[in-house]
Amino acid sequence: MLERIKAALPALPPAEQRVAHLLLSDPRAFANLPVSELAERSTVSKPTVVRFCRSVGYDGLADFKLKLAGSVNEGVPFVHRAVEEDDKPADLIVKVVDNAIAALLHYRNDASGPAFDRAIAALAQAGRDGRRIDFFGVGNSGIVAQDAHHKFFRLGVHSSWCSDGHVLMMSATMLNPGDCAVFLSNSGRSRDLLDAAEIARKKGATGIFLTASGSPLAQMGQAPGQILLAIDHPEDFERYSPMVSRLLQLTAVDVLTTGVALRLGERLRPMLQEIKKTLRSKRYAAG
Repeated sequence: MLERIKAALPALPPAEQRVAHLLLSDPRAFANLPVSELAERSTVSKPTVVRFCRSVGYDGLADFKLKLAGSVNEGVPFVHRAVEEDDKPADLIVKVVDNAIAALLHYRNDASGPAFDRAIAALAQAGRDGRRIDFFGVGNSGIVAQDAHHKFFRLGVHSSWCSDGHVLMMSATMLNPGDCAVFLSNSGRSRDLLDAAEIARKKGATGIFLTASGSPLAQMGQAPGQILLAIDHPEDFERYSPMVSRLLQLTAVDVLTTGVALRLGERLRPMLQEIKKTLRSKRYAAG
């Protein structure tokens, strides 16, 4: 809901834009304030507040506040930010899927094209030169790192992954200039990853950081010779199990894989075709 309003903001009249800015600055307060105070804080009339609600697709202020309260709820801590304790399965389908779609659309609009271009170029060059491409992640992000390795090794490059703290340190120590080290972290604060990233930087490897902007790991990704692919989302990593963050990491990995495959060119496709052909022997024949 908030993303839709943010997208519609430039098309609103100036007075209604002030109401929208008040809403976006503190959605929870907006849902609880009376129309008189909303008008005063926005420096508009009370009818303008109601017109704003109708302009963005709602029947009026009451309908808008009802939908807003459902959109900015706290969810169920340590489970999911978009659901309630008494939600039925049909509600869960809508809420979980809509929450994922909203996060993906937000990421699509905010992802940095130039940063992805630099990352794809570095990974493709490492692949062409026979250099190492290592994927590092711990916990949930370690599973994504494994998935990234699974995608990249099929491109015929020297890919590996690890999530064990000790192996992270050893693997980072063996990196050299021209190698790429890809770090995946939801929080950007995992001690093992920060230590490994510092070692990789000192060894001259190109670090590619898929993590939350503003985090310690993201700050390392902004250093010279390093690349930050910021992945931001509304999921509080202290309060909820990682769901949206995992989907965004997987999506970013898919973009990198596709971009590198295109850079490696025509020579790669016969190998991919042969892999598909080989895998057919592992399937039962259709009945």
